[in-house]
Amino acid sequence: MAGTLTSEASERPSLRERLAKSADGILEQVAREYGVSTFEAVEALPTSHRAIVPGSAFEKILAALTSWGPVVFIVHTPDIVLECEGPIPAGTFARGYFNLHGDSPIGGHIKAENCTSIAFVMRPAKRSSRFSSAAMKSETSLKSRSNSSMR
Repeated sequence: MAGTLTSEASERPSLRERLAKSADGILEQVAREYGVSTFEAVEALPTSHRAIVPGSAFEKILAALTSWGPVVFIVHTPDIVLECEGPIPAGTFARGYFNLHGDSPIGGHIKAENCTSIAFVMRPAKRSSRFSSAAMKSETSLKSRSNSSMR
């Protein structure tokens, strides 16, 4: 049995090759299968499917997202996939967090200083644009300095 698992793993294409051949699938699941973070899976996508910018652009990007109109905001962890549809509300910094507040079902608090990168990801999907805190037609993935799931 161990020989079978080893031969299957050695026959598996690299992550970059797999995503170049077929960029569909749930990135979090693909990342788990390859033993990498969701952000590393995003980095392995073909460049035509993603753009990565420094986390220092966090406030500017979140401000721009307020003009996108309704999106599906997704939080995806191994234990939950939480989806909430609405416009990204404006936010302000207070008490160490970027606080999203306004007339939207989307709200919360983001530790912006932990955001080292922001990825805009184009994914095959039947849905409208989506903003994801991890990782889908148009998805923004936030890479965190900590081990929290801010993707």
